[in-house]
Amino acid sequence: MKILINDGIAPEGEAVLVNAGFQVDNIHIPQNELLSKIGGYDAIIVRSATQVRKDLIDASNLKVIARSGVGMDNIDVQYARDKGLKVVNTPAASSISVAELAIGHLFALNRFLNVSTTKMKNGEWPKKEFAGGREATGKTFGVIGFGTIGMETAKRAKGLMMNVIAFNRSPKSNDIGVEMVSLDDLLSKSDVISLHLPLDKEKGAVLGENEFKKMKDGVILINCARGGVVDEKALLSALNSGKVAGAGIDVFANEPVTEVQAELIAHPNVSITPHIGASTEEAQLRVSTEIAENVINALK
Repeated sequence: MKILINDGIAPEGEAVLVNAGFQVDNIHIPQNELLSKIGGYDAIIVRSATQVRKDLIDASNLKVIARSGVGMDNIDVQYARDKGLKVVNTPAASSISVAELAIGHLFALNRFLNVSTTKMKNGEWPKKEFAGGREATGKTFGVIGFGTIGMETAKRAKGLMMNVIAFNRSPKSNDIGVEMVSLDDLLSKSDVISLHLPLDKEKGAVLGENEFKKMKDGVILINCARGGVVDEKALLSALNSGKVAGAGIDVFANEPVTEVQAELIAHPNVSITPHIGASTEEAQLRVSTEIAENVINALK
C-alpha cells in the first residue's frame, strides 16, 4: 500500500510507516496538482495546509485520511466517512504544547513581555510605562472547551493558584476540581478566558459582540484554538474600548494573515504567535509517531 505524507511529519513517524512495510512518499504535492495525482495512494497524511475536500475524495482511491494534529477543519470528514473512508487524527499528542503556549500568552500580557522587549531592543527603558502588571494568582481563569487541551490548560492555571472554571458544549465531568458552568457565567466571572474548542462553521464565532459585552472590564482573552471562534472585528473593538485589556492570539480566520487583520496584529495590547501551538519538538515527535500508528491500524 502507498501513503502520501503531503504536509510533512517527523522522520520518526515516517520510519514507523516504512518499517511496517508501506511505500511512503514524503513530498508536498501542491493543492492544484493533487487532484490528478491522488489516485495512486491508499492513504494521505496532512496537517492544516492541504485541503481534503469532496472533489479530492471523489477523485481518489483513498482508504484513510489522517490529520497530524487536533482540528480537522481542512477535511470534509463526514463526507469521507459516508463514503467508507477512515478519518483519523491525533487529538491528544499536542495538548501539552498548546496549553503551555496559552499560559505563555497570559504571562506576556500580564507583564508586558511582548511590548517591553521591543521597546528595550529599540534603546528605551520603559520601567514606569510597564509598572502596572498583574499577577495570575487568585484570578479566575475560564476555559471554553474542556477537551484534552482545555483540561491540560486548566491544570496549569490551577498550578498558578488560579480559580478555574470551564464551559463545554456537551456535559463533561473531571477529577481535577474544575467547576463546570454555563457560558454566560464563565463570561461574567472570568478575569482570563482561554478558548480550546473547534470551529463550528455553521454556528460561526463563539465569542462575538454580544459575548464581549457580558465579560468583565479588563478581561484577558487567549485563543490558541481555531481562527474564527472569535469574531476578530468584535475583538479589536473590545481592545480599543478597554473591555479587553489584552489578547493572546495564535490562530486567525485567515492564515497567513491578510491586511484586514493588520490593525489587530499591530495593537499594543496583543501578544501574537503564528499558529505554533503544537510546534514543539516534543509534540511533533508524539504527533508523528501517533499518526503513523493510527494509519497502520486503520489500513489493517
